[in-house]
Amino acid sequence: MKKCSGPIIPPAAPPPSLPVRQLFPSSTSLPHYCSSAQLHTALSPIKTSPHLLQLLACNRHCHPPQNTGRRSSRCRLARIAPLQEAAHCSLPPPAGRRVAVLAAALVAACLAASVGVADAAVSYDRRSLMWPGLIQKAKDGGLDVIQTYVFWNGHEPVQGQYYFSDRYDLVRFVKLVKQAGLYVHLRIGPYVCAEWNFGGFPVWLKYVPGISFRTDNGPFKAEMQKFVEKIVSMMKSEGLFEWQGGPIIMSQVENEFGPMESVGGSGAKPYANWAAKMAVGTNTGVPWVMCKQDDAPDPVINTCNGFYCDYFSPNKNYKPSMWTEAWTGWFTSFGGGVPHRPVEDLAFAVARFIQKGGSFVNYYMYHGGTNFGRTAGGPFIATSYDYDAPIDEFGLLRQPKWGHLRDLHRAIKQAEPVLVSADPTIESIGSYEKAYVFKAKNGACAAFLSNYHMNTAVKVRFNGQQYNLPAWSISILPDCKTAVFNTATVKEPTLMPKMNPVVRFAWQSYSEDTNSLGDSAFTKDGLVEQLSMTWDKSDYLWYTTYVNIGTNDLRSGQSPQLTVYSAGHSMQVFVNGKSYGSVYGGYDNPKLTYNGRVKMWQGSNKISILSSAVGLPNVGNHFENWNVGILGPVTLSGLNGGTKDLSHQKWTYQVGLKGETLGLHTVTGSSAVEWGGPGGYQPLTWHKAFFNVPAGNDPVALDMGSMGKGQLWVNGHHVGRYWSYKASGGCGGCSYAGTYHEDKCRSNCGDLSQRWYHVPRSWLKPGGNLLVVLEEYGGDLAGVSLATRTT
Repeated sequence: MKKCSGPIIPPAAPPPSLPVRQLFPSSTSLPHYCSSAQLHTALSPIKTSPHLLQLLACNRHCHPPQNTGRRSSRCRLARIAPLQEAAHCSLPPPAGRRVAVLAAALVAACLAASVGVADAAVSYDRRSLMWPGLIQKAKDGGLDVIQTYVFWNGHEPVQGQYYFSDRYDLVRFVKLVKQAGLYVHLRIGPYVCAEWNFGGFPVWLKYVPGISFRTDNGPFKAEMQKFVEKIVSMMKSEGLFEWQGGPIIMSQVENEFGPMESVGGSGAKPYANWAAKMAVGTNTGVPWVMCKQDDAPDPVINTCNGFYCDYFSPNKNYKPSMWTEAWTGWFTSFGGGVPHRPVEDLAFAVARFIQKGGSFVNYYMYHGGTNFGRTAGGPFIATSYDYDAPIDEFGLLRQPKWGHLRDLHRAIKQAEPVLVSADPTIESIGSYEKAYVFKAKNGACAAFLSNYHMNTAVKVRFNGQQYNLPAWSISILPDCKTAVFNTATVKEPTLMPKMNPVVRFAWQSYSEDTNSLGDSAFTKDGLVEQLSMTWDKSDYLWYTTYVNIGTNDLRSGQSPQLTVYSAGHSMQVFVNGKSYGSVYGGYDNPKLTYNGRVKMWQGSNKISILSSAVGLPNVGNHFENWNVGILGPVTLSGLNGGTKDLSHQKWTYQVGLKGETLGLHTVTGSSAVEWGGPGGYQPLTWHKAFFNVPAGNDPVALDMGSMGKGQLWVNGHHVGRYWSYKASGGCGGCSYAGTYHEDKCRSNCGDLSQRWYHVPRSWLKPGGNLLVVLEEYGGDLAGVSLATRTT
């Protein structure tokens, strides 16, 4: 093979030889490709070299790729290579700034994109005992790479204090992926969105002096860089990057920042460029990507997220076409329907991407799991993050979605030797039908036959044979003769999960005293934003004030009206210890207003308002500006003396509930109070019960459909928030054909957004398990049960 010319700049510390997948099938020859001796030398510009030299690009000798508007088929070789054929995949000495780009593209492809459908999003924050099974099911489904976010607020909940244990044991998760023979795409961010509380940012970051999030701001960049370098250093010290023999073949910095640039002001683009440069400067030895970042600077690869990405092209011809989030469904919010994405459409979207040159697909999510504790963001994101994924929230296969995608992967891998050897020619075979035909020099042939019509199945002729194409579908012919797979023809049987109640409970209850505050209460002038007081240590903040009613203030036969304006997300009102109801916002508008008549008497009256957060926002730019809680005004009207504005008088604040302070959710803490008989419909009441674990290994869940709103703990583990919030709007029908969007194919309209709450078996013991329920509104305890989930 032809050697590259030009000056040679050896890396400062060359990593060991890189055993990776064969870049080129044995049937393919590249007589003009550069010497395959040292891949990591080509990566050295990422690490050390500032020089601009030359690069052999694909089969174009030693010259950079020309801007022809189209990538060569040889670039496809690098982007779609068989995973199973291990070899020493390498490139020549560094030839400048573009080496890092192409080398990054080659490594990303050589390792991560065997058939273009290589990746499964399985976040490690789910229960750690589920990890091996989830990883194996992804592998059995034909995937090559596990993708996960890194959750800053999970790893640094207090500034400078790091946590990497239990379900946040990132190193163990990555090592388990390696043991399974798969690779890792590590999305460090550290902004992750993910419908995760505060987008993955720790709340303390909001209160760093002078900070402004996701913009060209010194305090923010300093903290972000510190965390990114912490994660990279940890991965290096454990030998987890691919050049060290580990499974990490790609990393991501930032997340979906491109759409934010247009509203981010003058600091947005400099911040994006800084983030890319900072990431590359960590010297990971593997490529970095930025998703939904069309202007990602070299050597960072820009990638696509969405329901469809066949329209996508990277910003340089020598970068691979990568789909970092192929949305398998959508998230559920409290008060919203439950989204479902037909697998026929998902398979159609992936096949469209591959036939047009796509090389790397990640299913987001392949397993969504559960937002345990208070990790759900939004606000109003449900505790279930099932996402209609191929592996459901409980770790069971969702059929036919998992099986149909597995069959898709098999079909593409059958066609892979041809796909990597040529660009397709496109033939029209009907009004809405096209054939994408790949032909290798050795005569091998593969084809994708596409029908884009949303309603009509057709018969088409190709290569002298007739083929049936259902509406909105693609057939894959690995030999240009036999259709081994059609995206709309599902052969896997449908399995309907069942919930089988096995445990009812004997309850004891303890009610919060809503008319007194604890020793930690404090007083301030005026209303104070909630998060600045709680720092997200609790969902709850009490706002308490007193109002004096004069002898002539009250009108005969008419109670005054209390009006409270809040930034969100829900609140309950008590006057002189009596409950006057609750109000709450929603996913589309978290703000809320309480308007209600309240009974008062002459003299001093106590107004207590419990403000409750339901997850912190996870999307946007300037997180430092987001608020929650009662910001006012708070007024009392309907008095003879006129309206009283209570906003600026003294208010007393109490963070959290007494039961939280006492630790009533734990075995030890629960003994600190005297429990009585069940008090089902009393607001702000704690309930506890003991139970034995159900026999077998089936996943278990709590049925909370008869309760109101609150939180759950099992043996001290925080299951999450529950809320019997009914989904608004209509669901309508569901056809797989036609463009999918998140409001299409919903269920549960008019019913609860979430009824069942996953309890990991790893939290349970044979007997004496403690279930604690904090009920905010009141509910029917008789309807609560523990069930097993089967298919």
